Amino acid sequence: QVQLVESGGGSVQAGGSLRLSCAASGYMYRSYCMAWFRQAPGMEREGIAAINWDGTTSYSDSVKGRFTISKDNAKNTLYLQMNSLRPEDTAMYYCAADPSVRCTRVPDRADLDFWGRGTQVTVSS
Repeated sequence: QVQLVESGGGSVQAGGSLRLSCAASGYMYRSYCMAWFRQAPGMEREGIAAINWDGTTSYSDSVKGRFTISKDNAKNTLYLQMNSLRPEDTAMYYCAADPSVRCTRVPDRADLDFWGRGTQVTVSS
């Protein structure tokens, strides 16, 4: 079982930055995928960034070049550095993981089994 807890959300003006963290606990296999998703009101939850144990990453077009996913394997913590934030980035941000999946692309919601409860990011213009 894997437990995920997100933190670091908040309110920021357009052009600003935030860094999200996701602390993972519980038993995890060496090879696994961790990812960030987001969901705006009335919209479907979309994957935006993923990283594998070996550090390989993938991004959605909507955040590529602005957001950076990273993780500290020793601390079992996932990060999302978000720069040049836009009002359309406003959403609930979720951390997700799966010990048996290797992400060769940004995953779909159904691809990963373990989820955090989310942290809200609000970007004002």
